[in-house]
Amino acid sequence: MSNVELERSIEAILMVVDEPVTELTLASVLVSTIDEVVSALENLSSSYEGRGFELRAVAGGWRFYSHPDCAAGVEKFVLDGQQNRLTQAALETLAVIAYRQPVSRARASAIRGVNVEAVMKTLVTRGLVEEFGLEHETGAILYKTTNYFLERLGVNSLEDLPALAPYLPDLDRLDEILDSLTD
Repeated sequence: MSNVELERSIEAILMVVDEPVTELTLASVLVSTIDEVVSALENLSSSYEGRGFELRAVAGGWRFYSHPDCAAGVEKFVLDGQQNRLTQAALETLAVIAYRQPVSRARASAIRGVNVEAVMKTLVTRGLVEEFGLEHETGAILYKTTNYFLERLGVNSLEDLPALAPYLPDLDRLDEILDSLTD
């Protein structure tokens, strides 16, 4: 395969992927060496300078992204008319999963105080949450957040999520308030 054919094939693949593709995967699919693929990716990446998109290495693979200079226009396009935002219930359930994972539906329901069955289906359908094995004691399916969740939040790992402590009530103050109510 010539360099031009390799680059065209890589572009075609990268146009249809939902997540970054590794150099090894591209080399395997295109029956090329990793060095040839890396060279083609670097050549392609530099050839897109000054465009509205760029080819970036991220999360162990390669993917097209809109150029940061175009963020305002892209954001307006994506957000205008967007009707499928997550509900408050979905956001709360997603937070429970993100901070307590892996977690079962029953545990998420207990933490939230309401049934999360329908919300969990929505989160799984949107690719933000996925199954992660079974709970040993009950046999319940456990759930965790996905790489897509991290990508949408713009963080590399769960360790990059903000700490919850600043958003929790001061428990000593809460005890004082409850004590004063019972006096």
